Amino acid sequence: MTTTRPETAARSAPDRLLAVLAAFDHEHTALSLSDIGRRAGLTLTTAHRLAGALTEWGALERDASGVYHVGLRLWEIAALAPRGLALRQLALPYLEDLYESTHENVQLAVRDGTEVVYTEWISGRSAVGVHIRVGARWPLHATGVGLALLAHDEPDLQEAYCAGPLASFTPYTITDPVRLRRVLAEVRRAGVAVSDRQVTDDALSVAAAVRGPGGAVVAAVSVVVPQVDAQVPALIPAVRLAARGISRALGWRPQP
Repeated sequence: MTTTRPETAARSAPDRLLAVLAAFDHEHTALSLSDIGRRAGLTLTTAHRLAGALTEWGALERDASGVYHVGLRLWEIAALAPRGLALRQLALPYLEDLYESTHENVQLAVRDGTEVVYTEWISGRSAVGVHIRVGARWPLHATGVGLALLAHDEPDLQEAYCAGPLASFTPYTITDPVRLRRVLAEVRRAGVAVSDRQVTDDALSVAAAVRGPGGAVVAAVSVVVPQVDAQVPALIPAVRLAARGISRALGWRPQP
């Protein structure tokens, strides 16, 4: 959630410009000029000037009613990100194959600090309480893709994460550092992560890590199914196959 800050002379011009863009999020996709000023912590005059400059460049678009939206120019720039749309384009055939073999919700995610960011989502037939959309963020420990990513992190970074606050979303969310360490060890051993009702109490996800050319884990893929009657042993091979296919598409080759 974007926090508002009072405008001060200490804030540089780039800071103020970025604050205008940061005023938009998944809950605030359309903003009036006064909304932008309030959420960015800017005076109305400054917000008007910066929004105008961003609109002229294409980062924002202004509709007939005067409301601002994120512009397509930012989408074009985002397409250049190697962990964004470029990764999605390589992964999409394998995500579609995973969907066709399971007809369940399919996800692709990357890590950003202590969170996962979802870069692709294919909606399945199952009606589960999934709070995911492209660009959404969740803590690493609360999702299958997050566990798959965290399990392959450097040991000291893993330990720092486990020692930090572990947010809880359901009674099943892992909040005990000792248990989280055991889960991460099991993910490394099994090559797959299972997140059971951690975000919503009706969903289970099975995830596997995706590796880049040098073997480092760069993303994770998963399926999300209803927890009731979830056939985890049948899902594991399909998820592993998708992760392996995406890894090969990225240039990874397994050691003999």
